[in-house]
Amino acid sequence: MMMTRGTSRVARLTMGGRLFSAVKGAAAEGEKFPVMGVRWRSSLTLGEKEQVNNKNSEDGGNKEVVASYWGIKGEEVKKEDGTPWKWNCFRPRETYQADLTIDLKKHHVPTTFLDKLAYWTVKSLRFPTDVFFQRRYGCRAMMLETVAAVPGMVGGMLLHCKSLRRFEHSGGWIKTLLDEAENERMHLMTFMEVSQPRWYERALVFTVQGVFFNAYFLAYLASPKLAHRVVGYLEEEAIHSYTEFLKELDKGTIENVPAPAIAIDYWRLPADSTLRDVVMVVRADEAHHRDVN
Repeated sequence: MMMTRGTSRVARLTMGGRLFSAVKGAAAEGEKFPVMGVRWRSSLTLGEKEQVNNKNSEDGGNKEVVASYWGIKGEEVKKEDGTPWKWNCFRPRETYQADLTIDLKKHHVPTTFLDKLAYWTVKSLRFPTDVFFQRRYGCRAMMLETVAAVPGMVGGMLLHCKSLRRFEHSGGWIKTLLDEAENERMHLMTFMEVSQPRWYERALVFTVQGVFFNAYFLAYLASPKLAHRVVGYLEEEAIHSYTEFLKELDKGTIENVPAPAIAIDYWRLPADSTLRDVVMVVRADEAHHRDVN
């Protein structure tokens, strides 16, 4: 038994030493390691990859850029015009043009107890958000999207498990909710290019996401109807926030900078689009999620 424990301990120390050496070597060579949320190569754009390739060429290395978290080289994807596709976080088939004609003023009047509970829960969450972010709508949007991307994933996961347990179809709702979560995540990736969060805002995301994920998980188990009502009213608040964002852009309080490249490709926007155009399509997405929930 003592020999087994000693051998196991030596094995652990050896593996730990190898891992430390790998991390140390990667850091010395300027590579990005997926540790503590550090962005790795799967999220690099084509231009950034070319810079890595150029650096490796200058150093005389023959290292190949890996476009996957699992160490597998991704397939080469091209646009319709034959030019290389420069994003690893989504593919051309996932792009679309947002429906800007959707009704932004639609509101579900709370009638039942669950409706009122969902409505006032969301309203109570708005107050601390207004106090913390005030009119910093770029950072406010990032915080909103880190929360808004959670319900679709939780709902899709629970419906997926339910479908497996009952050996029955989901009626398409699993894919609908997971697509919603992915769309909200792309909102976050877009606003990350516009406004960089401060360290305490990143810390707040950890706290809020942890609390909200578990609370929404339990709420969905107790009453899916209540959970979806909460999301519906949350999306109504998102529409209001983005409308205020647009007002600040129109007044010149917030600079109407060029649209990030990721937004232009994801929503198929014109090349000369601005931040205002991005906020418009994001607001339209939120209105769609409001109606679905």
